[in-house]
Amino acid sequence: MKKNWLQMITGLAMISVLATACSSGGTADKETAAASGTGAATSLEQTDITLVGVRDAQISSQQIIADKLGYFKEEGLNVESKLIESGPDIGPMVSGGSAPISIQTNFMDIILKSNNIGVKIVAPLAQIAGTQAVVGSSKLQLGSAKDLEGKTIGIPNGADVKIAIDNMGKELGVDVSKIKFVNLAPSDAVVALQNGDIDAMAAWEPFITKAVQGGGKFLFSGTKSELPDKKGDVNWMSVHTTVQVTDKYLEENPNTVKAVLRALDKATDYINDHREEAIKILAPELHLSEAELKEIMNRNVYSMKVDDTYVNGSNGPAVGNYLQSVGNIISIPAPASYHDLSLLKDVDSSLVEADIK
Repeated sequence: MKKNWLQMITGLAMISVLATACSSGGTADKETAAASGTGAATSLEQTDITLVGVRDAQISSQQIIADKLGYFKEEGLNVESKLIESGPDIGPMVSGGSAPISIQTNFMDIILKSNNIGVKIVAPLAQIAGTQAVVGSSKLQLGSAKDLEGKTIGIPNGADVKIAIDNMGKELGVDVSKIKFVNLAPSDAVVALQNGDIDAMAAWEPFITKAVQGGGKFLFSGTKSELPDKKGDVNWMSVHTTVQVTDKYLEENPNTVKAVLRALDKATDYINDHREEAIKILAPELHLSEAELKEIMNRNVYSMKVDDTYVNGSNGPAVGNYLQSVGNIISIPAPASYHDLSLLKDVDSSLVEADIK
């Protein structure tokens, strides 16, 4: 979500997805491993896999916990947990075949599918719209949200947080076209905010927390607002971290994918039930202080549940229209074309509450 997605996959749309080409190698023959909690042996098509994620609390918290606490091993898997620094780089990896199973956001899958890349979301992991936010400078005074008109906001071109800004404007009567948007990378925006060169910045974590620590004032995110005329929970944006698998890999390795989902489900429970302990494990891996990470994780909702918020928010027309308006996709794919929740149902049917159409 930190670069223009379309640029990252241009020229790759026609590449065949080589789904079995894991960088760590894979077992050619089926192997048997004990599936934790099932009391029976499950035939895993592969036991050696590479799971590609991002060094980011929004994306790979469950991945790191499952690795560090041995949940993957409990499922009979030998996982190379590969964390890259820039999430959008996963798109070309999926297209080229080096990331047949990965963790990113559902926005990536919409973009890949619109470019005829065979990929399916098999489960959500977290609602991360709370980390897509706007922070005002220490000198910014707002009597109402409408006072944002005429102000200058630093934001990367094509950043998804613009969805939250647009929806805020619709609900609170703000003419967003009267806001002056300047193209600034998040790190540059933090500095510009502290120097008083801009009135506000719009970005994602960890830059939101860093901006607040530097004296900025949290204004609103996709899920929370501190604006004078709207305080509390809001529904201005929905974006989810997801587990996605290439079509070929999903067809050939369903039991392996289910084992991964079981491990991530355990990690999700651990993060929610033992947050302080999880932060201690995650902080050094994410290169953040425990205090910073606590703030960031509190803005996320870690859940593998497929509910109406996920279906209608993260994959609804508003998301597709936005991605199309900024040139990331040409046409909007149907959500059912980039989802397969059958394995998640097998793992825990209670997690799938809504249908994808």
